[in-house]
Amino acid sequence: MEDIAALKKKLAELSAEHRDLDDEIARIINDGAFDQVEIQRLKKRKLTLKDQILQIENKLLPDIIA
Repeated sequence: MEDIAALKKKLAELSAEHRDLDDEIARIINDGAFDQVEIQRLKKRKLTLKDQILQIENKLLPDIIA
């Protein structure tokens, strides 16, 4: 079993990167002249981060199916 503190640290890092990507996407779109391929690449990275965040959250939260 992975160390809970390490998982929480990784979760915080991934969440921060996810927020940063959200800000970056908004900034690029607001600038007006943006590359659609770049936006798609950033959104794909953001989705990957979200999946990783959910995996860690699932490890941290016990199953409560009774």
